[in-house]
Amino acid sequence: MKKHVLSLLVIFVFLYPASKAQFTKYIVQFKDKAGTPFTINNSSQFLSSRAIQRRARQKIAVDSTDLPITPKYLDSIQLAGNVIILNKSKWLNQVCIQTNDAAALARINNFPFVISSNPVRRTMQGNRENFITQNKFNEEITQTNAVQNLESTSDFFNYGNSYKQIHIHQGEFLHNHGFRGDGMLMSIMDAGFNNYLSVTAFDTARNNNQIVETYDYVNNETSVNEDDAHGMFCFSIIAGNLPGKFIGSCPKAKYYLYRTEDAPTEYPVEEQNWVAAAERADSIGIDVFSTSLGYTTFDNPIFNHTYADMNGKTTIIARGNALAAKKGIISVVAAGNDGTSSWHYISTPADADSIVTVGAVNTSGAIASFSSYGPSSDGRVKPTVASVGLGTALINTNSQPVTGNGTSFATPNMAGLITCLWQAFPEVTNLQIIDALKQSSNRFLTPDDRTGYGIPDMKKAFVYLLKQLYSQKITVGSCDLKIDLGLKYDSVMPFIIERKLPLDSAYKTVNTTASGGYSFKNFIFTDDLTNISPGIIHYRIKQSIGTDTTFFLDSLSVNFTQHCVSETKISINPNPVKDVLHAEISLVSPARVTVVIHNFSGQKLYSIAYNQTQGRQLYTIPFGKMPGGWYSVSVFLDTKKEVTKKILKL
Repeated sequence: MKKHVLSLLVIFVFLYPASKAQFTKYIVQFKDKAGTPFTINNSSQFLSSRAIQRRARQKIAVDSTDLPITPKYLDSIQLAGNVIILNKSKWLNQVCIQTNDAAALARINNFPFVISSNPVRRTMQGNRENFITQNKFNEEITQTNAVQNLESTSDFFNYGNSYKQIHIHQGEFLHNHGFRGDGMLMSIMDAGFNNYLSVTAFDTARNNNQIVETYDYVNNETSVNEDDAHGMFCFSIIAGNLPGKFIGSCPKAKYYLYRTEDAPTEYPVEEQNWVAAAERADSIGIDVFSTSLGYTTFDNPIFNHTYADMNGKTTIIARGNALAAKKGIISVVAAGNDGTSSWHYISTPADADSIVTVGAVNTSGAIASFSSYGPSSDGRVKPTVASVGLGTALINTNSQPVTGNGTSFATPNMAGLITCLWQAFPEVTNLQIIDALKQSSNRFLTPDDRTGYGIPDMKKAFVYLLKQLYSQKITVGSCDLKIDLGLKYDSVMPFIIERKLPLDSAYKTVNTTASGGYSFKNFIFTDDLTNISPGIIHYRIKQSIGTDTTFFLDSLSVNFTQHCVSETKISINPNPVKDVLHAEISLVSPARVTVVIHNFSGQKLYSIAYNQTQGRQLYTIPFGKMPGGWYSVSVFLDTKKEVTKKILKL
């Protein structure tokens, strides 16, 4: 993973004359979007239908940041002199240009719609930078075949080497239930994807046309196959498919591979490249970003970030990530590998708000010493969660499973599983998915500065989201009760309704429903309460997922006061009796009820009479002081004897 870098501070050109600084790339920031021919009400001009649907689904309004940069501003920049526009950011309302033309730069700075033009890249001298950075990707790759891990034979995939990094999150639970990334779009921003076209672990993705688009924002070309291998390593953790040897965390999604990082150098232009790629991905309608990059210091120290800048609001790339979150995207970012260095803290964009920042642990859940520390400089919990970044299984350029260390590798593992989880719950927002991750993590109540909320459990997150979507509405009729349920279920994920009546000692199942494909459905359960005693009726709704997971969605209690009977019934219990005898009498029409008790000598010991209306009534008869033996209990309706029952008193 790269050395960490903070967003560009405002450095005005006049502080760094071309004769001294020899900058060639600049960011030109505009004041507004005045005169744009685009309108918010016609967003199809600049957003795909999928991007519009993502916003609509999450109730996110299209706003001015979505509008493209005013075209006449771009024309003026282009015509200012020897200037090339390299990329644009409508979110930040700025462009990245390349020029050696000092006069053109002066004209640009004098345009009334320009706020500033700030350098982001130094010139080259003999194909070398004036300042040379140390190796920014300091992850370690063990170039030996990994050892295959034992796993359950009941899993859908034979994971081989990747089992432990999937299993630590119960990720196989998602895969086993059909959530493997189908229909989801993911973009990976990195330094290159060397040899991805020939690595056999991507054969399935290539053959199924899952790699939809590639683009190199460093060289402004479409190919990303010949550059650094770091992105390919990360991509393999997500999409690799070598059955029995290695399976990625999200093998069925569609992927967009973007090179935004120039591995040999370190300059703020790379942050701008990332934002340009993110905006392209947003306009397509991509769901999840995976970014194993981070910035703190640069080849030229005038650009260096400070820890104070790690507040989510300062750097170009952090602001870009925050805006991606506001567009409904889940951005998953590496925390950084500076836990043992002098920098110590997270890098940017790990500081961005409303994203998932990933720290590193081993397959046993122990923190990796190199994993960067939080919090953000403004005190927010960072990292957000942690995944396997120490001893992570991945695929090398020779198509072999190997292991690697770095938060760069924890990030794609987490990003892939997040994508599978969101596939299962497309109706929820990006922030609801992130909340479910936190809620399901092992340190949710006591987050720290190493793993944040901890290690997410995908099964717990799945159940949490089912409960979040669940709804119920109760309607009590004259002789029935209706429960209108809204929930997700299918033929292998049934829900069960249990009931406990006033005289019941335990719950009994009254309905089981399992049907159709997995989707959100409304279901109305009608409980006929005819001949049921008035009183408190308890219900609870539970759901079963496979054979290992059963949980309660909710419970409710209803005070049922109606007297609904379809026939006259008389019940006398218990028998034998010790202290209290109950006579439950249901009447279709009103009657004079008389209860008489005789001993076996024919002596009348007890009598009580009531004028009972239509419905059900429970009579309580004290038996505690009566001596042990046999008794005769008779019930009269008006003057007619209806029941005589022998009762044994203990």
